Amino acid sequence: MRERHPNRYTIVGNHLTQHRDLSLTAIGLAAHIQSLPDGASVDIRTLAERFPEGRDRIAAALRELEAYGYLERVRERTPDGRMVTRTLAYNHPEATRTRRARESQPVEPEQPVREPQPVRPVREPQPEPAAPERAHPAAAALLATLRRDDDRLLLSQRDVHRLAPAVAAWLERGAAPDAVRRTLTASLPPDLRHPAAFLAHRLTALLPPPLPATPAPSPRPAVVPLRNCNGCDRAFRSPTPGARCRDCRHAAAPVAA
Repeated sequence: MRERHPNRYTIVGNHLTQHRDLSLTAIGLAAHIQSLPDGASVDIRTLAERFPEGRDRIAAALRELEAYGYLERVRERTPDGRMVTRTLAYNHPEATRTRRARESQPVEPEQPVREPQPVRPVREPQPEPAAPERAHPAAAALLATLRRDDDRLLLSQRDVHRLAPAVAAWLERGAAPDAVRRTLTASLPPDLRHPAAFLAHRLTALLPPPLPATPAPSPRPAVVPLRNCNGCDRAFRSPTPGARCRDCRHAAAPVAA
């Protein structure tokens, strides 16, 4: 039976309670945070004192909520010069992003009524950006085949689309595909429930630096060609055609009186 709540209730959207990628801990924690008044503390220590899940599980749940837009952590400077971290909670991330995009658009002033202008030719539609399978085929193939190493790494097509640019960044920095695969599949946690979020974290946190530029090779010294001496026909090296070897030059040199 469902009874009406005349007071002390919180409205929680089904986009959260029925979320297909968030863990049950993350969904319950988000519902609890949305029920708190503005300005309430939602740091790991405060939540761990309130619930029995422990700091590690609560920290993991907060990272999930941050990955899907239900939380945002921002660094701010206090009036006394200290840097602090504020946690912002959103009860409808998609609606918040849409509203911010609409508010960020400049308001165009009203234009005076003008006479109708001649109709201009319609431009041809621009081609849509290539899908990751075409833009990053090697990265998409690597992600799609991770399940061969561990069946828990079975990714949806949407996850492959989202993670392919991050894998492509590794490959562009000189990382071999086998090295990327080993990094993503090594030491997986035994309770892995959200492989896409886990892989996104590793791809960001462990991104290798770009390779240094390869110096240009030093030019080889010019090789002096072999020539036959005009005096004794012996082979020797000389840059001058028709020259004589050293012995012939010494024999032909005048002797000082």
